[in-house]
Amino acid sequence: MKIKIISLAVVISLVSYNANAKEFVLTDNEKGIAKGNWSVSSQDLGIKGSKFAIQNTILKGGKQDGTELLTISSDNFTIKLIPTRGLGILSVVGDGVRMGWDSPVDEVVHPKYINLESRAGLGWLDGFNEMMVRCGFEWTGHAVQDRGIMYTLHGRAQNTPVSKLIVDVSDKAPYTITVKGLIKENTFKKSNLETWASLIYVPGSREFTVHDVLTNKSDYIRDYQIIYHSNFGTPILEDGAKFVAPVKEISPFNDYAKGGLDTWQTYLGPTKDFDEMVFNVYPFSEENGETQVMVTNKAGDKAAGISFNTKQLPVLSLWKNTDTLKQGYVTGLEPGTSFAYPVTIEREQKRVRQLKPGQSTEFTLTYSLLSSKDAVTKYEQKIKAIQGKQETKIVNEPIAKE
Repeated sequence: MKIKIISLAVVISLVSYNANAKEFVLTDNEKGIAKGNWSVSSQDLGIKGSKFAIQNTILKGGKQDGTELLTISSDNFTIKLIPTRGLGILSVVGDGVRMGWDSPVDEVVHPKYINLESRAGLGWLDGFNEMMVRCGFEWTGHAVQDRGIMYTLHGRAQNTPVSKLIVDVSDKAPYTITVKGLIKENTFKKSNLETWASLIYVPGSREFTVHDVLTNKSDYIRDYQIIYHSNFGTPILEDGAKFVAPVKEISPFNDYAKGGLDTWQTYLGPTKDFDEMVFNVYPFSEENGETQVMVTNKAGDKAAGISFNTKQLPVLSLWKNTDTLKQGYVTGLEPGTSFAYPVTIEREQKRVRQLKPGQSTEFTLTYSLLSSKDAVTKYEQKIKAIQGKQETKIVNEPIAKE
């Protein structure tokens, strides 16, 4: 059965600039442009039949002083992006449902206040509170020291301010909004990776697309990894919530996760002293690589869905952190090129990919906010159709040891 998740033609049309568009350059390091506080609305652009507003704000005070927050609002649906933090997604709210979570980190921390090497390479956690974090691109996974190099937790992209920030609004229906940011991971002798990170949104809809293009700008072959660390808490996550996915194979990340294999599809409520539990997932997909997964509340009327292509992102990490509300009650659905083991292990197990000089690769994910029983049911039916009668292989032991 053919399942249409997202049309390639639609993706291409959304992410390609066209002549009938308004382009606003908010940041350009080469031209010395940094507009700071800025806004535009459908009314400003003379657009009728669609209402939206886009606002860029410079936050003040504390550890978020100087952080840029870009907000897209349309029809009771709000997306908050952080250009200063690798164009990560802070939160998405619509129809009374939130995609995001409550971290003890309650500020949008500017990278200048983060030392990635603190706590033996765990400094990344000092700013971790987003709905979606790009973990990569030079490396990702747990921190490790190798040959005198500290590979800090989950790479550098999320703590890199974009060098260019562009907002593009089509002036023809459906008035697609595209936000693009350029992430540079450039280090003398080591890395010259540049990523155009994009978010594409059609006003009034309840979904949006993340489309990233990664390019090796150097004269040498370079490794790359990426995990799209997508995080959801209340009101979707609760006692009895479910993870729904077409799973080919699942294994525990470590010995602790072995104890959760029998209940990997369901969640506990907030549980004191619950350590984080991670599972390695290989998803089923259609012949063209398209697949989708979701987390839904117990009643099945609130959910967050992610569709992606396994040719681009072949694995998924399922992260369960059902600790107390104050400690961070959250689950992560994390499509990636790699699992969250240190880069040394991922390299040994052949999951680290490479780009030739000048070569590019791309990643496309569509996130859906599902706020009714009907919407959740339809999304789940597509997942079940991909699974079909294919069995899930459960591997009882971790595939690697840290």
